Amino acid sequence: MSPLSTDPTHNPLERLARRRAHARLGWYTHACVYVLVNLVLVAISSASGRNWAIFPALGWGLGLAIHGTMVFVLAGGTDLHERMVQAERDRIARSGRGS
Repeated sequence: MSPLSTDPTHNPLERLARRRAHARLGWYTHACVYVLVNLVLVAISSASGRNWAIFPALGWGLGLAIHGTMVFVLAGGTDLHERMVQAERDRIARSGRGS
């Protein structure tokens, strides 16, 4: 048995699982930073007597929502990505451009 065969990172399923777990962890980190920073901005906004903190919260919230969609819907939360890859493989095979 070679050293490579015992290394779990050379297993395609293991690599995929690690990549998906890393992407989800990245989103959770992003969400925590979003909450903490926006709490500080709300405190500053309230202290200044104006409610301007909603604007960065909405803008960043949109980015967080897009990030979540990419992580949980398109990249592994469902099999949509795998179906799209398979559809591309089928199209390439039908067109005869295999390589």
